[in-house]
Amino acid sequence: MAELRKIVRFMDTDIDGTLKTGKALRRIKGVGFTFSKVACMKAGISEDKKIGELSADELKTLQGAIANPAVPAFLLNRRKDMETGKDIHLTKIALDFARREDINLLKRIKSYKGLRHELGQPVRGQRTRSSFRTNTSVGVSKKAMKEKSAPKKAESSPAPAKK
Repeated sequence: MAELRKIVRFMDTDIDGTLKTGKALRRIKGVGFTFSKVACMKAGISEDKKIGELSADELKTLQGAIANPAVPAFLLNRRKDMETGKDIHLTKIALDFARREDINLLKRIKSYKGLRHELGQPVRGQRTRSSFRTNTSVGVSKKAMKEKSAPKKAESSPAPAKK
């Protein structure tokens, strides 16, 4: 049995070596549950084996399976890329960059979604009456409550004299 490493540096991510390979791959941004299972199958590595026990060669084949996946298109996170027209799978910084560029494109062409992003409003049709409030209080303010609850003083009229 190979020596168990405590921390494994894999694809620019520090991963706890005691995690099983299937779960450990999900620590990488852009790799989810299904994609990690498929990557392990393509690399020929058991999901139940701890990632700290993998050799350098096994890690390299696993990295190749994630970087260049030969999987159906529905498992990829960027289908029909606008620039290349190909189905690709992005991870880590490339995924963040592509998302940011997509939002900037929407802003540049002044689409509805782009305008909502600029204004900081919800983009996908949610209601804004009670959600997405910032720096405002919901409900009745204390000042209004005090004015309402304070008893009104009677006007100063002379009190009737007793006889």
